[in-house]
Amino acid sequence: MTGQPLSGISRRGLMGAFAATMITAAPTASHAFGFLRGAGDIRRIKMYNGRTGESIDQIYWIDGNYVPESLAEINRFMRDWRTGGVINFDPRTVDILTAAHRLMDAPEPYLLLSGYRSPQTNAMLRARSSGVAQNSLHMKGEAADVRLKSRSVSQMARAAEACASGGVGRYSGSNFVHMDCGPVRHWGA
Repeated sequence: MTGQPLSGISRRGLMGAFAATMITAAPTASHAFGFLRGAGDIRRIKMYNGRTGESIDQIYWIDGNYVPESLAEINRFMRDWRTGGVINFDPRTVDILTAAHRLMDAPEPYLLLSGYRSPQTNAMLRARSSGVAQNSLHMKGEAADVRLKSRSVSQMARAAEACASGGVGRYSGSNFVHMDCGPVRHWGA
């Protein structure tokens, strides 16, 4: 971050996140995990998919363990809606989404625009837009494109970047943010 205020991220959410990371002594593979500590050792994701009309409000982590049945539901929810293809979606991306949502203290669930993409779907989208990566992390189940009505692209991206846990892409023209569990990087305006 560049010292800009985190507008759109609630004071309560930010203070809770910092307090949670302060009590975490052991290093973690992802900073997002630190932002999720102090949540009663429960992690919960809330999303809506406008393409399928489905919603998910899933507790997927309890007392230090992912819940396999919950991850299976998330996998199905994050499927490629064009082909019906399902993949084991990387829970690290779900953790990043959850941590950013918690930081923003957003009142509504994410609107999922894209989760898993089959190679066929990715190739079709790539033919239509130069903004689609040939080797997109969406094809590995490691990325999601999301939107919130109550938060700007900038607010969402800053929350995701605060997690310092993966890639964050700002797509202001299309009003969404890309979050993934790949290398830490950011792009877009």
